[in-house]
Amino acid sequence: MLKLQIPKNRMNYLIKQIPLHFDAAVLEQGWEYYHKGRVADVDLKGTSIQSTVAGKRLHSTTVNLEHFQDSSCSCSFDGFCQHIGATFFSLYAPYGRPELLLQQLKQQIFARKKPLRGSSPAQERKDAAKANKPEEAASPADWHRFFEGRFHGFSISHQHSIETFYDSALESLPGFAADWKSSMREIYMLHIVLFMMRKIEQFYQETKSSYLSYYHENGCKIAAKNCEDKLVELAQGMDLNASFTAEPKHMLATLKMLGEFALQGKDSPIDWLFVYRFIWWKLSGQKSAQKEEIQRLDALLSKKDQLAKKKDAVIAARAHFHIIQGDTDSAFKLLELLAHPQAKDYFLYLNYYYNDKQWQDMLVWLRWLFKSIAQANHDDFRTFCQYWLDTTKHLDSDSEWVQVMESLLPRSYYYYTAYLLQTKRYRQWVDLQLANRISPLNLYTLELKAIEEHDPALLLPLYHQAAERAVLEKNRASYKTAVRLLKKLHSIYKQLGQNDRWEHYVYRLADKFSRLRAFQEELKKGKWIR
Repeated sequence: MLKLQIPKNRMNYLIKQIPLHFDAAVLEQGWEYYHKGRVADVDLKGTSIQSTVAGKRLHSTTVNLEHFQDSSCSCSFDGFCQHIGATFFSLYAPYGRPELLLQQLKQQIFARKKPLRGSSPAQERKDAAKANKPEEAASPADWHRFFEGRFHGFSISHQHSIETFYDSALESLPGFAADWKSSMREIYMLHIVLFMMRKIEQFYQETKSSYLSYYHENGCKIAAKNCEDKLVELAQGMDLNASFTAEPKHMLATLKMLGEFALQGKDSPIDWLFVYRFIWWKLSGQKSAQKEEIQRLDALLSKKDQLAKKKDAVIAARAHFHIIQGDTDSAFKLLELLAHPQAKDYFLYLNYYYNDKQWQDMLVWLRWLFKSIAQANHDDFRTFCQYWLDTTKHLDSDSEWVQVMESLLPRSYYYYTAYLLQTKRYRQWVDLQLANRISPLNLYTLELKAIEEHDPALLLPLYHQAAERAVLEKNRASYKTAVRLLKKLHSIYKQLGQNDRWEHYVYRLADKFSRLRAFQEELKKGKWIR
């Protein structure tokens, strides 16, 4: 078994490079060489891997980990040979099953149809002429059929396939529209991302019953977020209203397709509702198209016996058009009908108003979201609290923020305690620790030091509570903890010049727990009692 294991990021790089340079048959022969144990003397030299591979004779190979195209072999093959392929599979072995990776890479090679290294430019032009290409005047549905053909048979079978699909689609598909007019090319790029989203959703559905479903689900969610970010980047870099005016037929087809994806309410790693609302918000100038979409949504809402998730998606979509039209009250009224409201579905609006610095509108939405945030997951709860905090900085008073944080305790503890320290409300901070029974030993030293410098007396009840709770645990370890807390308590009393109060307190404590002999011994060791 190969002992050398290269870093994972280098392995990912090689996996992305293999389909760009290898012929499928040659790569499979490389796997056979690896499988038969013909790879030996694998060693790392600088940024390259050197190995010896046994064919009809011994061949020396070099695999460059930074510039794969510079890899070489001593054999006479013109291009990337089976010996380089065999070395690659040897390097992959610590990460997974090379035979599964082989099948995935072959699918990518067939999809890409990349020429071998060393093929002539004339041959490349000839191959390109034969290749099926999307037509500029074709419908978006035809483009998607072309995309499907390019990635026919692509499926998840190893840990890198979702990443490689994302990279492959972005590398191989945009070039077909290089000569198109800009308005059509921009719409085509949007459809590449929509196709990627749809395929990621398909991968997710196909692997839900797999024993690796949890891993694939995480991979799909990461790729889905990348797609959403890419779509936002594309949409913000173009004028969608101008694109609609220039290409109304294609834009209407795009919106229809997007509606079909977004209004199903399916379990998906893609936030289709976000994509749908984001695109429509960018088309605020298309009143006629909006009117038709509103009529369609009203018709869907009037249907009975719909699944709850699907109806929720339609309600959220219809409410979005109220928001576009500035009628937030009607939107809220409609959103009250949601069967399963989720806070994250409305961060789109918080983000919009935050970037536009519309703090009163932010406040309206934060108040509306408050009733559903208690059931939100950790990430959504954190996002909500951060938006509230950022909004509070632009208001005349933070009293409402404080009330919200107090009402969400104990879940809001970390956000609230940090804010109290930041605003130097030390007494409230101490009260919060007391209410949550937090020991000073579990708090940051810098936080305690800041309060001690402001007013040491504020810390007395915190240490009193923690010391007595430690004693009540009634074991040697807890008694030592109690003494440790008492030492700090003693130093605070000395700092305040209240030695008499300290002596009175420690004797009262000794009397209260007089039957705990081990604790009495610890007090005597500290020379606090005789």
